Amino acid sequence: MVKQIIRDRFFLRQKSEEATEKDREIITDLCDTLTANEDRCIGMAANMIGKLKRIIVVALPFGPMVMINPEILVKSEPYEAEEGCLSLDGVRKTTRYKKIVVRYQDENFKDTLQEFSGMVAQTIQHECDHLDGVII
Repeated sequence: MVKQIIRDRFFLRQKSEEATEKDREIITDLCDTLTANEDRCIGMAANMIGKLKRIIVVALPFGPMVMINPEILVKSEPYEAEEGCLSLDGVRKTTRYKKIVVRYQDENFKDTLQEFSGMVAQTIQHECDHLDGVII
């Protein structure tokens, strides 16, 4: 189900809790909401739809990539970026990394370790910040 985007900064600054298999409905809602906003959004965290769970989705050409309980283990090649967010007005500068290694569970809760680069890596970093209550 498509959910309303949360813009309350107090709520967004709260840290998210580990997700479990009981949170499957959040995954569906997150993917539906990302798809509904695909013209202006390439990633989304569960807190953006009102759920303080460690789940993010990233738009890829073949459909949304689900990451449950993501943890960025390695960051390399820092650079300055400007980012916007559906939960905030305008754009802000932030430091991101060109390459990252992430440990997460996929949509089937299978443990995964994967390297990302470019815009996908930047999007994952932005969404993981959301999970930690960091607002750029």
